[in-house]
Amino acid sequence: MAAVAENAIGSENQFIHRKPATCDSESEYQRDVRKLVDLLSKLNPSAKEFFPSWRKSDGRLSADAPVFVASADYFNSSNGFNYGNSNKDSSSDGSSNNQPMNRRGFGQRRNGYNQGRRRMNDRARRAEREESIRRTVYVSDIDQNVTEEHLAELFAPCGQVVDCRVCGDPHSILRFAFIEFADEEGAMVALNIGGTLLGYYPVKVLPSKTAILPVNPKFLPKSNDEREMVVRTVYCTNIDKKVTQSEVKQFFEQVCGEVSRLRLLGDNVHSTRIAFVEFVQAESAIFALNCSGMFLGSLQIRISPSKTPVRPRIPRAASH
Repeated sequence: MAAVAENAIGSENQFIHRKPATCDSESEYQRDVRKLVDLLSKLNPSAKEFFPSWRKSDGRLSADAPVFVASADYFNSSNGFNYGNSNKDSSSDGSSNNQPMNRRGFGQRRNGYNQGRRRMNDRARRAEREESIRRTVYVSDIDQNVTEEHLAELFAPCGQVVDCRVCGDPHSILRFAFIEFADEEGAMVALNIGGTLLGYYPVKVLPSKTAILPVNPKFLPKSNDEREMVVRTVYCTNIDKKVTQSEVKQFFEQVCGEVSRLRLLGDNVHSTRIAFVEFVQAESAIFALNCSGMFLGSLQIRISPSKTPVRPRIPRAASH
């Protein structure tokens, strides 16, 4: 700017030489120009006052710099840019500020989309669970000798039975069950079954407050042999972690009968373990259901009929 002012003075001097310097106004104008030159020459053009706070000394932009997204033509392949893979924004002067696009743009929109999708999935699962509860009834006071097959046959006239789950009650010699129907109408009709004698006791039927936890299909029986295995198998929960597999087997063999296969499972997350116990005789599995509420170690175990067979373990191939 000082150079421009000096050139202005030079050109003005030429003009003054052409005309007599007798005019006071011209002399005053020349003095003002020289004062301006002196003032500008004292200024430092690199001073930070001449730069925005968000532009760094090396020419790059800081993290809080404003972002100006260019038009779609800026990202055209003809210009050598790929809109989907570009990681630069266009600044106000048309140059690239080397800032990631997801700093304030696509990243936030993508995260918001993922969060919205998760919320929609949660709502869908919650709605599905509530709909499953409306299709389920709770049956209590079930005789010990009544199997899930007998129970399903009793409620079959009400509608298509999707699932039937009999559970042991540690505080009673009787058991309870959850029966899920294909539609809500079947569950409404099933409420009229209450009071029907099943075995030695009349059953009670009420709307369920919970849904039946589905079983992974790959664990369900796949052949008639495995279905026969399921009849001889019980599912035991709330097992003390200090109890060994041999102690679990000894417990059931003393009370119920010979055990043909036992699978004791646990992890580092849950404080208790579970077991699948397969007996040699189906009658032994029925006797085992009466063991709900008995102490095995320091805890009362809970027993219900198993939905899955205890498959033999497949030995892993030795790695070389």
